[in-house]
Amino acid sequence: MRLGAPILENRWVRLEPLSDAIREEVRAAISVDEAAWSIMVSNGYGAAFDGWFDGRAGHMARGGGPAYAVRDQASSRIVGTSSLHDLVPEHRRVELGSTVFHPDARGTAINPASKRLLLQHAFDSGIIRVEIITDAVNARSQAAIAKLGARREAVLRRHKITWTGRVRDTVMFAITDEDWPEVRDRLDDRLAAFA
Repeated sequence: MRLGAPILENRWVRLEPLSDAIREEVRAAISVDEAAWSIMVSNGYGAAFDGWFDGRAGHMARGGGPAYAVRDQASSRIVGTSSLHDLVPEHRRVELGSTVFHPDARGTAINPASKRLLLQHAFDSGIIRVEIITDAVNARSQAAIAKLGARREAVLRRHKITWTGRVRDTVMFAITDEDWPEVRDRLDDRLAAFA
């Protein structure tokens, strides 16, 4: 199983696979909020951006799953990134993450619209489980994931080491193919409110 990286779009966003052609637009979108990067596993802020970008693009090229830039359809501006990554083909499982948005895009239709496209792509491609994980200290992220309709499953203690050296606990959520119809309808209802 391989997850392709087609352009995905809806009324609110256009998801474009990471490429050198849009590197500077992505930099302008996500290398602006140093505090947001402080609790991430990897760092894409400032001088660390190119290493982060090359790592995501390389992971995609090796078949790990598509990494996308998120373009706001209204402004035509790239406002963030999100990915399907760490694909496990034999179990038809993938993680949805590496989501970083410009502060101006937070709290808008951008995140649910992006998630709607990524989840549809995953399940249409034969995925049966999409995992979404976040740092246990990131209450805002946990609330956003729960709002999507993902089910909280576990806390993985001392699961990852962030780029700052902090050992983090990880909260794991998941959406399965059996959950998808309800989650899809929930996302569509949320997006209808932005129409």
